[in-house]
Amino acid sequence: MRAFLSFGSNVGDRAAHLRAGVSIVAGTDRYRLSRVYETEPVGGVAQDDFWNLVMELHTEADPWALLDRAHAAERLRERTREVRWGPRTLDVDVLWVEGFTSDDPRLTVPHPRAMERAFVVVPWRELAPELVSELDVTRASGRVVALDTLEMLQ
Repeated sequence: MRAFLSFGSNVGDRAAHLRAGVSIVAGTDRYRLSRVYETEPVGGVAQDDFWNLVMELHTEADPWALLDRAHAAERLRERTREVRWGPRTLDVDVLWVEGFTSDDPRLTVPHPRAMERAFVVVPWRELAPELVSELDVTRASGRVVALDTLEMLQ
């Protein structure tokens, strides 16, 4: 099964948080990563810019197991949820899972706000232009600046 997940960090060593999150979520599954983008925060809370990327994952895990992996990665990177849309060491969202939809409050797939956010659609389009169009990119809001691949960032 093919799935896409979004990763973001704006606290501490952003590259280390993203690397750890990718490793935890991927496990032994095959994956590809977009470049890392520096992006402005969403939600109106004053905070530092984020580093964001999207992962394409090929897995036998079901969507609920992917959500569990995402939450495990956030916990291991000591994410706190004190302020909605506030700063975070690691944020991992399940964006899309092939052949699966859910409107469960714990797991809404496709992600309900993904196409509104440039920090999601720009790196996602890099990996899956058949799912995210250039029009989707132009409609999405927010500043994104390409940095480099995760392995090249310190």
